[in-house]
Amino acid sequence: MSALTVQPRSRLFHGHEWVYASDVKGTIGNPAPGDVVTLRDVKGRSLGSAIYNPKSQIVARRFSFRRQDLDQDFFVRRIERALAFRKTLPIDQELCRLVWSESDGLPGVIVDRYGDHLVMQTLTMAMSMRQDLIANALKELLKPKSIIARNDAPVRKAEGLELEKTLLHGQAPKPFSIKTGKLHFQVDLYEGQKTGLYLDQLDNYTKVARYAKGRRVLDCFTNQGGFAQACAVAGASEVVAVDISESAVNMALQNARSAGVALGARTENVFDFLKTAEKNGNTYDLIILDPPSFTKTKQSLHDALRGYKEIHLRALQMLEPGGILSTFSCSHHVGAGDFRAMINAAAVDAKRSLRLLDVHSQRADHPIITGIPETEYLRGYTLEVMGGW
Repeated sequence: MSALTVQPRSRLFHGHEWVYASDVKGTIGNPAPGDVVTLRDVKGRSLGSAIYNPKSQIVARRFSFRRQDLDQDFFVRRIERALAFRKTLPIDQELCRLVWSESDGLPGVIVDRYGDHLVMQTLTMAMSMRQDLIANALKELLKPKSIIARNDAPVRKAEGLELEKTLLHGQAPKPFSIKTGKLHFQVDLYEGQKTGLYLDQLDNYTKVARYAKGRRVLDCFTNQGGFAQACAVAGASEVVAVDISESAVNMALQNARSAGVALGARTENVFDFLKTAEKNGNTYDLIILDPPSFTKTKQSLHDALRGYKEIHLRALQMLEPGGILSTFSCSHHVGAGDFRAMINAAAVDAKRSLRLLDVHSQRADHPIITGIPETEYLRGYTLEVMGGW
């Protein structure tokens, strides 16, 4: 097995599992893209096994502290462990993320369950090369009706991989309806967002909806209307859902009808909607901000925070004392400190004082690894407007 010698003080020695090109002091042997390599420190001591791809900025990703190879037995063991962990969680086991990359010791592998159907992503070269082994392990353990490879995530380009969608097993289902708790969603495993739904927010829909009863609710960047639907089900007096995508708005309305509730919906750019609504003196009792990621890199963080602040300022100016703001960021580049500071700056400009009611994170089936900050990407807060200054 080829080996990489890792520089001292690399992040690998601080709990992370990634080795960047600048972290490599030397290479032993001639590893090919997708190979398994041994990692060593400068004294020659083993640091474990990793997948290798010199085409990527992250040239190696450790998956074991021992000498390991990526055969089918390995994938069966790792997926069994991931499944056992999910069974301990108070979540809908039929609608959840079963495997999440480094958080489950399978860097670049994502597996989501939608009832009897599985959607898999292989986002690293090594895992893409072993896609059939992973699919065979899933068939052995779960016996799904279908396995779809949604390898259309742009991050694959950084690994030198093509974007594609492939049926790996069974017969692909047509778009179908799925229910979790009291909420209904239309799922398209080939064309839907991510692998079909934003599974990471499912618990937050109902957590935020606890504040909705009898309130006038504005759900911005509604996508499939998860927050809007949950608030309507919880007894909101009025719900308005806004998204720039007409297809997303239509899906939100369809989901709400399936749940037996009604929404008001607008197909409009949220920035423009908020600007006009504020100018017209509109007010709401609960405003939800769940935008897509405003930044994919650290370099664009400043611009992202400026965009975040604009929508928060306008939202806060439409909330009276006692009003509630639930807000989310889904980029790991926007740290908790940056996000809180931005919210506070918007509150200062809006002449509002905010009281923290709840802290939100990604669903527990997207586990956070303490040494890998990239695994913690979704954060949110529910805050109450205390009054003007």
